[in-house]
Amino acid sequence: MADCVTKVELSISCTDLLDKDVGSKSDPLCVLLQSSGKDSWTELARTERLKNTSSPSFSQRLRLDYHFETVQNLKLGVYDIDNSSSDLGDDDYLGGVELTLGQVVSSKTLTRPLQLKKGKPAGKGSITVTAEEIKDNRAIELEFEAKNLDKKDTFGKSDPFLEIFKKGDDGKWQLVHRTEVVKNNLNPTWKKFSVPLQTLCCSDLERPLKVDCSDYDSDGTHDLIGSFTTKVSELQKAGGSPVSFDCIHPEKQKKKKSYKNSGVVSLKSCKLLTQYSFLDYVMGGCQINFTVGIDFTGSNGDPRSPNSLHYMSPDGLNQYLTALWSVGHVVQDYDTDKLFPAFGFGAKLPPDYKAAHHEFALNFNPTNPFCQGIQGIVEAYRMVIPQLRLSGPTNFSPIITHVASIAAQAAQTNTASQYYVLLILTDGEITDFDQTRDAIVRASRLPLSIIIVGVGPADFKAMELLDGDDGVLRSTVGEAVARDIVQFVPYRKFKDSPQASLAQSVLAEVPNQLISYYKMRGLEPPKPAPAAAAPAPAPKS
Repeated sequence: MADCVTKVELSISCTDLLDKDVGSKSDPLCVLLQSSGKDSWTELARTERLKNTSSPSFSQRLRLDYHFETVQNLKLGVYDIDNSSSDLGDDDYLGGVELTLGQVVSSKTLTRPLQLKKGKPAGKGSITVTAEEIKDNRAIELEFEAKNLDKKDTFGKSDPFLEIFKKGDDGKWQLVHRTEVVKNNLNPTWKKFSVPLQTLCCSDLERPLKVDCSDYDSDGTHDLIGSFTTKVSELQKAGGSPVSFDCIHPEKQKKKKSYKNSGVVSLKSCKLLTQYSFLDYVMGGCQINFTVGIDFTGSNGDPRSPNSLHYMSPDGLNQYLTALWSVGHVVQDYDTDKLFPAFGFGAKLPPDYKAAHHEFALNFNPTNPFCQGIQGIVEAYRMVIPQLRLSGPTNFSPIITHVASIAAQAAQTNTASQYYVLLILTDGEITDFDQTRDAIVRASRLPLSIIIVGVGPADFKAMELLDGDDGVLRSTVGEAVARDIVQFVPYRKFKDSPQASLAQSVLAEVPNQLISYYKMRGLEPPKPAPAAAAPAPAPKS
């Protein structure tokens, strides 16, 4: 792939979407996909889900690399989301549009009618896409609170949230961030958040900003409490002490001469930060350590049977090996020694074949489970298959806990030098679901990402619950994940696609997961070691 020219950020809004929910409007989300050849598409990013609205403006921007020399075919799909699963297969499709990134970039803003499929209009609804080049790697971190907000709810206080808008080049206000809702509170404090400086104000510290404080209503008819205008140069005054703004409701101000405000919003803190990219860490020397766990439970079927998921086809492959090749070939480039630990679970081992092992070295060498490259893992897999007796149950927590313990040692160095990716290849439902989610919640505070590829035809509902894209995964005692570290993909989605499509899909979240960990820890990229000076030439005799 040629070097990307630049990064582009897309902002998305829709109007007049189809209503799929009985008695209310849809709960839309927009997903961005890029063509990966033929009829295959790979998800790049998705917006947040908004509740109960037919004309959403999404605050989550969608970022991608722009290559001038390539036609980048994109698809934007809008879905009505009615469950917590990250899989869009069981959600209502409200329509989408196919276009190229070149069309969006050259138009800057593009509005298209939604289609249910190519050439078939959705009947109603349109989507607007605005593109902006990313030239600045700074972000701004803000923390707001408010006092004495107007009471808007009849049987309670208000449920306030903030929306921040920047003034576009066309003079219109563009949404750039939406905070969480604080329930039933006239004196709320919102969580600290950061926004790329480019997103917030086009890196122009004097560009006008507008902040709306509104009362959230579940039917989508949010009531404005009040607004104020400001700019980043003014917000920066909150470096030492809070900066306060009168929250003004324009209608109330017109009606009452004695009107002062509808509450006061204060900025408690404001910091400019450097936003590091995945390449900043990798090029600084951060190593990505790859570990594989393979499911050898009985539900896979006898490997000697052509119906088994572990059966070797005449070309020497099966779904397990195809998934391993696809993902491993990408990841191995980021690890200098190319030595990868590989484990199996759910099988009985020679010579006694007594109890099932929930974590064993694939090369049968527990003191040195490392394989040389992806080829080494494949060779170890082919060697052990005839020697195992498939058993059960399907326990994930032992291998997650094992890799997490190694990641924990790396975390103690307080450097951004080692990150871990665990690939689990499995055919079915988890037996130790509670222990697994506890292990994932603990691991979310470590330099670790977990990729689960589901092979075979099983219903992988439990896996989707572990893929906490919306942050709902909690431990058995209610502790939430610190960050999203699990990506689940069913292999069957990519059965007829090029191997690269599977790799793109399962590895898509790893760069942001790595960045989110080091950002959470406040760790900067390692400084690349300076090149050794060339020895001085020997004097000529």
